[in-house]
Amino acid sequence: MILVTAGFGNQGKLLVPKLLAAGQHVRACVQSESSAKSLRALGVQDVVVGDISEPATMTRAVRGVDKIYHVGPTVHPRERDMGFAIVDAARAEGVQHFVFSSVLHAIITDLVQHEIKRDIEEHLLSSGLEFTILQPSNYMLPLKLRPAFERGVFELSWALDRRQSVVDLGDVTDVARTVLTDSERHAGATYELVAPGRYTAHDLGAIIEVRQIDADTYLRAWFGDADPAQFPHQAKVLRAISARYSSHDFIGNPNVLTWLLGRPPTTFEEYVRQQYATFTRREATR
Repeated sequence: MILVTAGFGNQGKLLVPKLLAAGQHVRACVQSESSAKSLRALGVQDVVVGDISEPATMTRAVRGVDKIYHVGPTVHPRERDMGFAIVDAARAEGVQHFVFSSVLHAIITDLVQHEIKRDIEEHLLSSGLEFTILQPSNYMLPLKLRPAFERGVFELSWALDRRQSVVDLGDVTDVARTVLTDSERHAGATYELVAPGRYTAHDLGAIIEVRQIDADTYLRAWFGDADPAQFPHQAKVLRAISARYSSHDFIGNPNVLTWLLGRPPTTFEEYVRQQYATFTRREATR
């Protein structure tokens, strides 16, 4: 039995069907009944609904599982505590293999979410559990492309001339499936997951307008028009991202991802073409 936390998040909704197709028994942890309904429709029979930061939910989620794939909740103020708690619960339950979705260059401590994941990595390394750590670069996400498709403007919340490495979540979850289904081969490994290319915003935007936005504007893309003061941790995370990425490049190397996939990773151009095709099909049905 494999537990996938954040079972209907950006990674979970891609990974879970791949694990099911590989014949794995999956338990997914989600926060809402609507997410649970969507997963059950995919064939997941074991769904835990609740806040995994709550001890009772954590206990139900880890009970009887052999492997765990843990994705920390995006910009959650208790992400560190939740990571520590699930590692401890896995150790107490005798989990055979713990796979942690971390972040590329977790040692960069002026990035708030990196320091959190670095601390969770250290806790996992000290736990005695068999482990694999995945360190993906910035995700290629539809959220970032929506303004480009709808208004012809590509928006980023950092300096537009800084270089970035990115990665397709489809490729990340292909690697996660491999690690979870062939755990012994990948035990004790830490893998950087990076697609080819080092892009400035102008490279990413290509022929459309590129615009730098501030962190609070980007925050509203995630949480709506609420006052950023209502989300102090989230605002701190996104402001730290803007500051770091405006003053330094954030780059990696695609060799490890290429080896793990056994094929060339998805490029940003390929990803944009795929997403634009999906966008145009959706618009045509409206």
